[in-house]
Amino acid sequence: RVHVQTGEKTKSTMKGLPDTESDVVDMNQESAPPGSSYWMTAVKLIAASALLLSAACTYKEHHARSTSSYSPIDTARRRLESVGDKVPTYMTSLMDDLKARQKLMDETPANEVKYWFEYTGPLQKYFYRYSKSRGKGDYFEGRDDSGVTSSRFVEEVSGGSDHKEFFNQKSVPESEISAHVRLLENCLAMGSGTRPDTSKGSLWSQWGLGDKKGEAVEDRCRLLIALNTVGAGRGATMLWETAPPLIHGKGPKPWMSEQETAATHLERNLEEIDAMCASGLVAARVQVLVCEPIPGKWTDWMDSKLVNCGGKPSPLEASANDKENPYDGGIDVEERPSPVQVVVVASSSTADSCHDLKSGFMEKRMQDLLIAPPYLTAKDGKTPKKFDPAVKTTHPDLVSSDDHDVYIAMKWSSLVTLRTVNSFLQASADLAAAAASPNNAKPADLEKNADGVTVALTNSPSSPFLVPSFVRVSYVSEENNKVAKWRMHGDFFHPAAWEICKDSYDMTWIPDSLSGSGGVNGLCYSHDDATSMTRKLEKGEACGQWWVYMAEEQMPTKPEVYANEVTAPLIQGGSNYFWMLTERQRQEIVKQKVCAHETGSEADADALLPEKCGHAPQAVIPLGDLESFLINFTPNTALGKKHNQGRNPGYSREKEHEMDRAKVRERKQLKGQEDIEKALFDYTIYPSALFHKDATIKAARARDAMLTKKSDIKEDAIGPQTVKSGYYDVTITKPRQPTWGWCQAISRNGLCTLYADYFRTSNDHRCMESCGMKYNWSPLDSKGP
Repeated sequence: RVHVQTGEKTKSTMKGLPDTESDVVDMNQESAPPGSSYWMTAVKLIAASALLLSAACTYKEHHARSTSSYSPIDTARRRLESVGDKVPTYMTSLMDDLKARQKLMDETPANEVKYWFEYTGPLQKYFYRYSKSRGKGDYFEGRDDSGVTSSRFVEEVSGGSDHKEFFNQKSVPESEISAHVRLLENCLAMGSGTRPDTSKGSLWSQWGLGDKKGEAVEDRCRLLIALNTVGAGRGATMLWETAPPLIHGKGPKPWMSEQETAATHLERNLEEIDAMCASGLVAARVQVLVCEPIPGKWTDWMDSKLVNCGGKPSPLEASANDKENPYDGGIDVEERPSPVQVVVVASSSTADSCHDLKSGFMEKRMQDLLIAPPYLTAKDGKTPKKFDPAVKTTHPDLVSSDDHDVYIAMKWSSLVTLRTVNSFLQASADLAAAAASPNNAKPADLEKNADGVTVALTNSPSSPFLVPSFVRVSYVSEENNKVAKWRMHGDFFHPAAWEICKDSYDMTWIPDSLSGSGGVNGLCYSHDDATSMTRKLEKGEACGQWWVYMAEEQMPTKPEVYANEVTAPLIQGGSNYFWMLTERQRQEIVKQKVCAHETGSEADADALLPEKCGHAPQAVIPLGDLESFLINFTPNTALGKKHNQGRNPGYSREKEHEMDRAKVRERKQLKGQEDIEKALFDYTIYPSALFHKDATIKAARARDAMLTKKSDIKEDAIGPQTVKSGYYDVTITKPRQPTWGWCQAISRNGLCTLYADYFRTSNDHRCMESCGMKYNWSPLDSKGP
């Protein structure tokens, strides 16, 4: 999968790098002249040698494992001092981008507003209809700079060009192996301890995941994707009653609107899943959940779209027998394991409930299949006192009964990518590192503010069991009704959430929530000199990262809001239509479910679970990688729909919202503009860029309040007093420097996680704040990172 480039031979001994400020390397400078310090050069060479040797040993160790249980302790610790002293190859294009931004800033007249410099890249076209009279499509031009992976604007699979290039790089320098296998290491650390048989002739080898079918293969991250297909159709016709898209069609494809058929969204998801397997890191299985049996042509079509996962390519020419009844000569079963399994989850008596989008039937079936608590299959409904949560007792013919590392539950209208999986695994490893920290084994000491007053913070998650979760976002569609009204929130190129608002979440700093390479490997509390995270922190700065945690449940519009009331999301504040779990997290939930079932507290879970069965899982999102957890609702029809009364985002502050609306009416600010008033107060359109800004400002203002003395606050003071957000707290007269825009673009595009080896362990500290890793933000008088 990965071809290693051998570097120069260097000495095998190692000494620690100097940690003085004068020895920090400026990443914008050219290479040192020949007359530079001999000792600095020697230390760099020695550090590089140790890293190469350690990475190579770890790489060999990792691929030598097959059926043995994985433990991150088995992986040799990497020595990371050299990371940052030399820019890795995957950072080259980013460094060139920064130089271009700086050049543009320097060459532009001083009196010109420079905010638009951050919106770089080629113009994108959104085709919204086909004009028969002119014989071409109508389109808008713009840029989607949100960082969200959308099926509309991001044609590259895996989450964009950066992720596609990174995960498909064929030749990797030996010093960068740890960065490229981080997804797999996190998956094995958080996944199942039972590894599959990957030897020659095994079931895995029959899937053709190796170079040759039937030969021994390497271990991979085993993904199970449960696909909820209820509501999928073409117009008013159920999807399975139509013909699947042509695979080898000649000529350009006819233009098709986003709402015309669910087949285009299903096809994009299958292409994304196939790209996961093509990376060589993932083995994905898809469990398609349907209410009734579907035609075999759809099963064959889905199988043919997952060639890299073990599917069979579709023939270039249709067989003459395809036009005949396939059952005339009997049924010929192909003895081949397929990556796709179609599961009919309803019977004749429950089919109507299954098709009903308000019933929550399919959401419940999806949870039961993936979680698989043992009481579901027990004859008397009781679970033995001693049971193994890792053992599933569901029917062995179900793919979900096998051991997997990661479980993904999603509706056909949601988009899954390799970027999403990678970010989820890294966030899960970060939370596991925080939980394993010796510093977090005891209750946190109460902090004193600038006036010396002890402050007990109440804005922290109500549950210590934190699971990275997702929020759906939608674009504006030209085919929406009242589209002109909804253009006011931005344009067609920016996604917005509708199930949350500013009041749906709070911010919290989780100490030691940074994991390095090699699985769950805490960077903050390791006493090994190889850990370079501590040397890049300023004096008095904490180690960890900022997290968004959901203080309210997500509130979709009808009919999904009714389904949520019948079948609540598995994770508090999470989504019922896109969620993930690692095997380790699944086992914890199984224990909790069994306890709740045995104590009879399922109906009153909130009252009894914390005391008897532990806390329920709560949804969190890392601030530095926020956009990776925003999932595109691919039909893009969600915006502009009104929520049910009392079931809207921000329900916990309903009275405050009504008071705000009353003030607007009293001041007659929107007199005669009822449409605008309704748009502001009756509908929820929460752009992803505003989500990122609000979350950042919430965290920065919380620290500013702690670090500012009351005596220093002027009577008419507005805004931050001591610390600020370096990116957002700027004015027109003082435009932000290009480095801030560069770092923010890195964060929006998920590169803080993709290039975590560099941003967490190098001596380059410029993007610490944008990546959510700076506790006290920026001093008020600072000009740049």
